[in-house]
Amino acid sequence: MLPTLLHEKQKAADRVMQHASGDKRFKILEAHMKKHQFKHDALIEVLHKAQELFGYLDDDLLLFVAYKLKLPASRVYGVATFYHFFTLKPQGKHTCVVCLGTACYVKGSAKVLEAVEAKAKIKAGETTPDNELSLLTARCIGACGIAPAVVYDGTVTPRQTPETALEHLKGWISHGH
Repeated sequence: MLPTLLHEKQKAADRVMQHASGDKRFKILEAHMKKHQFKHDALIEVLHKAQELFGYLDDDLLLFVAYKLKLPASRVYGVATFYHFFTLKPQGKHTCVVCLGTACYVKGSAKVLEAVEAKAKIKAGETTPDNELSLLTARCIGACGIAPAVVYDGTVTPRQTPETALEHLKGWISHGH
């Protein structure tokens, strides 16, 4: 079992390095890692840079980071999935992040999320088939005083209702949905 696992790991590393050889973004990312002296505690900064360069963190990119920082892939994946600002899938042209923190939830953010999911015909964490809208949730965005808050393309918007959210998303959700 172990030799097979090691062989698979080496094949994955070879595949990742093959991808990296012709893509300038990997060279930029590697220079960023070098700036941090390939230190393990620079993992979050490195993942931020990787997402900035590639738009999202796919498996091969996470393996590349793990390989270069000499970290277990499980640790890199664990960090990438723990923090909500990292995404493992391509994002849509627009993003809608519904806060589900306690204050927002108590004031109705679940109903806002439900309305957006129904209208866009996607669930939280998904992107519409036309890649126009990614619907995300956050545990808390720190805007409790203006609950329920929704972040549209990086702009925090206060006191959202299902109606105001759908109004804001007009044009982002195609009529074919």
